[in-house]
Amino acid sequence: MKKTPEVKAPVWSGKPEVHEEEKKFSKQLIGKTVVSKSGKRFGEVGDIIFETSSGELIHMVLINPTIYTERLDLEKTKEGQLLLPFSSVVAIGDYMVIAEEDII
Repeated sequence: MKKTPEVKAPVWSGKPEVHEEEKKFSKQLIGKTVVSKSGKRFGEVGDIIFETSSGELIHMVLINPTIYTERLDLEKTKEGQLLLPFSSVVAIGDYMVIAEEDII
């Protein structure tokens, strides 16, 4: 009769586990140009705001926003920087593509 190996459940430390590849991925997003599906330029990703307990990406902080973007009624940081909800992202490649209808 074969003995089955014992499986141990991971112990929750109270902190999300962040892998090096995830850190590398988020660094690759900084500086990407943000465009809508229709090709409108919004600016560039300056920073990413995330929920520390879960690691969920919440917002992108825009730098170098276009005049079009500045006219939108977007949420802002305390410093007045424009925020885009990360949930509006539909594709990431050479550009960060967002669904404009999700933010207006």
